[in-house]
Amino acid sequence: MMSRRPFGILILILLIGLVLAMVVAAGIGAMSISPANIVAIIAGEMGWGSFGNYSETESMVVMNIRLPRIICAVLVGGALGLSGALLQGLFRNPLADPGLIGISAGASFSAALVIVLGASAGLAGYYTLPLFTFIGALATTFLVYALSRSGNRTIVTTMLLAGVAINALAAAGTGFLTYISDESQLRTLSFWLLGGLGGSNWSSVLALLPFVLIPLYFLKGLSKKLNAFALGEEDAAYLGIRTGQLKTLVILLSTLAVGASVAMAGVIGFVGLVVPHIVRLMFGPDHRIVLPASMIVGGILLLVADALCRTVIAPEELPAGIITAVLGTPLFLSILLREKKKNGMAWA
Repeated sequence: MMSRRPFGILILILLIGLVLAMVVAAGIGAMSISPANIVAIIAGEMGWGSFGNYSETESMVVMNIRLPRIICAVLVGGALGLSGALLQGLFRNPLADPGLIGISAGASFSAALVIVLGASAGLAGYYTLPLFTFIGALATTFLVYALSRSGNRTIVTTMLLAGVAINALAAAGTGFLTYISDESQLRTLSFWLLGGLGGSNWSSVLALLPFVLIPLYFLKGLSKKLNAFALGEEDAAYLGIRTGQLKTLVILLSTLAVGASVAMAGVIGFVGLVVPHIVRLMFGPDHRIVLPASMIVGGILLLVADALCRTVIAPEELPAGIITAVLGTPLFLSILLREKKKNGMAWA
């Protein structure tokens, strides 16, 4: 078992990698800006002194367009990576994912309801859309979890089949809303279905931030409990873990993160599924490193995907969901083949 110090060093290394990726991503685009000027612009805006030789246009591009989009990519990717790690730890199965078990589809359907029914400026103002997507994600998660339970066991096959059914039902509902939507609503719905960060701004960052920071508060306690839960639900109960409370908290935090992510960026697949696998291959199955590292690696992965979205067919943009699928599918297939050769798909 690793000590706390190596865990801290690993997290620090990942955070440094994340910061470097953010600086590089901020300089990529129609207007190329050097990393030195990126640092100088941000330092100047933060009041840390004026240095570097950059123009006012470069400053406006970085601060008003690229930086909020980059922060949103990190927050959304981190939320999806963390939710995937939490759900895989809860179900004790590597196939548990916000997309596979219907959470993303439920959140997307709820977002479609808000868009088509014109409730985006409702009682909760800017938070109406995240609130509705959270409710949709929560409802589908509890439904899939309830259907997959038999006695004190979670039947993985039933969970996946229930997820398929929920995905199909939500897709049908979203399709109907697409059919009755007008031209403006249809364009907005297309954004949710394909996923993307093109509409990001500082208001988006402020709206998304609370939904991502709340799960961070519980990470330390959850990591120890999920380590015990990996031994089995009954064994965890013998060790003093309140398993019912743990399951409820994990589901709430996962759906909170996924709901806010779908509200911000639409449906972006494979991040929550692939990232925890990558982290476990790199650092092992201990949730003390898996949870925070999945959040950081998820942010890096979506940051890279978004940079590709902006540059592959510039000046046009590709949807982020397409890029994450292209990146995630071969990674996931390689992991499946590796696990098949190693131990017949057994959970590590």
